[in-house]
Amino acid sequence: MVAAGANRAVAFRLSPGQAGDAPEGRKLLKSLEHCGWEGTSVIMDRAYEGDETRQLALELGMTPVVPPKRNRLTPWEYDRELYKKRNEIERLFRRLKGFRRIFSRFDKLDVVFTFFIHFALIVNTLFSVNRP
Repeated sequence: MVAAGANRAVAFRLSPGQAGDAPEGRKLLKSLEHCGWEGTSVIMDRAYEGDETRQLALELGMTPVVPPKRNRLTPWEYDRELYKKRNEIERLFRRLKGFRRIFSRFDKLDVVFTFFIHFALIVNTLFSVNRP
């Protein structure tokens, strides 16, 4: 999921359970190529810290904000204060998982599950107007 803050999802993509996060994340970043997000910071967790994902963000004109894994031979610097805002996106995920149908994946069809994610995002937006 690509989110623009604690209450606004920009895009998301369903993937098989055995698929890795980074390839799907790169597909989502690529889908935002011509959407005017150049110059923005992309806050990612360590699952997306690979060279390929970081390079794609740079090619799209975005600034990757992701800590290197501890065993990296050549670690890089990143904005630690900005990285703390990743908590907002984690809170969005937590609120979405508050919908029992999402966290337990009752729906067998992807289209129905995708619809319910859209529905949950709308409800989250409506009821989070007064939340920070």
